[in-house]
Amino acid sequence: MLLDNVPEFSLLLCAAALDGLVLVGLNTTRRGAALTRDIVTADCGVVLTSPETAHLLSGTEIASSIPVIDVTSDQWHQRLRFAAKRRDRPRPTITPEQLLMLIFTSGTSGEPKAVCCDHRKFAAAGVMLSQRFDLGTDDVVYLSMPMFHSNAIIAGWSVAVAAGASIALRRTFSASGFIADVRRYGVTYANYVGKPLSYVLATPCEPDDADTTLRIVYGNEASARDIVAFAERFGVTVVDGFGSTEGGVAITRTPDTPPEALGPLVEPNAVVDLETGDRCPPAVFDREGTLINASEAIGEIVNAAGAGLFTGYYRNPDAEAERMRGGRYHSGDLGYVDAAGYVYFAGRLGDWVRVDGENLATGPIERILLRHDRIRLAAVYGVGAEVGDEIVASLIGDVDADELTRFLTAQTDLGPKQWPTHICLVEELPRTATFKVLKRELAGKALDPTWSLDRATRSYRTP
Repeated sequence: MLLDNVPEFSLLLCAAALDGLVLVGLNTTRRGAALTRDIVTADCGVVLTSPETAHLLSGTEIASSIPVIDVTSDQWHQRLRFAAKRRDRPRPTITPEQLLMLIFTSGTSGEPKAVCCDHRKFAAAGVMLSQRFDLGTDDVVYLSMPMFHSNAIIAGWSVAVAAGASIALRRTFSASGFIADVRRYGVTYANYVGKPLSYVLATPCEPDDADTTLRIVYGNEASARDIVAFAERFGVTVVDGFGSTEGGVAITRTPDTPPEALGPLVEPNAVVDLETGDRCPPAVFDREGTLINASEAIGEIVNAAGAGLFTGYYRNPDAEAERMRGGRYHSGDLGYVDAAGYVYFAGRLGDWVRVDGENLATGPIERILLRHDRIRLAAVYGVGAEVGDEIVASLIGDVDADELTRFLTAQTDLGPKQWPTHICLVEELPRTATFKVLKRELAGKALDPTWSLDRATRSYRTP
């Protein structure tokens, strides 16, 4: 399926579920050799396109080796008419463990991998979430996240199917069109992944923003500030979870979860030392709230009991073995746990920066920057220096150098080594189709900072 969010995507996913077929979600932001790689990796037998996506195959040799059909074409409609006459065709017996969909990972840390998703993964999530949020046939689920990704299918489509709810389908996400769509379709539930809440919050406020049918917004990777601001502005409940397409680890926020935490760390999930595999000790903070044992407390978030809902990568045994080394599911995400048992995100495995011989995680620095009410998005990463790394923060927001200096000085939990060496004010950040920032692209660009840190005065100045 090389399609935007169109009805055919949903209908053909139903057809695949009934007929024991495997649907492959192809990322519409991929091009050329990268897109060809995904199609070949997934053993696609046919590629379905639309007038909006057919051009993505130009420059590839796919059409010469695999049938490519436009779902708006006469050829497609003739096939549908022929199939409709075959009323006596038997349906196969489907088991929960049977493969239903291949979903490619976002590719933020390397080439995307095709995650095997069985019927159980979608059905169980749909039932659980529809019951958790008390959704039924009177509800309307808003799907604007790309359907080739797991968030739209697991946190949106499957929820609507399990609830018997209606679906309002948006071809592609639009921040400016979000509330208008909610009103037009009577939306009661919406899902998100990455930064969409921030983009919607950046639209002009209206006095009737909270006067809608919307009740629940569910997703992952929103900042603590955006969760609160979105809930207050639009009068909804925002629930932010932690998980991945693979499904090996899931962390659920509880009502008493601290604003910047992911949720309670519940067995068999654990945070383990990257070298020894032993469980990390709880995080220790000084009186100012600064994490003082980061090197011991920060580790990888794992499922210590096994694979969870992870059923493997298609045609990639090496990546699968790496993910499941030692009999544990390794999420590739860093975290630390406070004394009360709440886990905090500290970045991806590649998000370490080394400053003065000490490894620092970028996640806590990003959370601190996002406390500023005029910084909308922040990406913190390292660039190589003569010794170790320099910390760079690329920001979208309206802030000046003196104001940023005063703000960071007032953040008592920002350690002296955590101050970004360089600040880059940008109009946009490179991102995946699911609104995740591509830090490797930022780190690979020539550094052109807006301000650099004067260490003598601990203030930001134009370089």
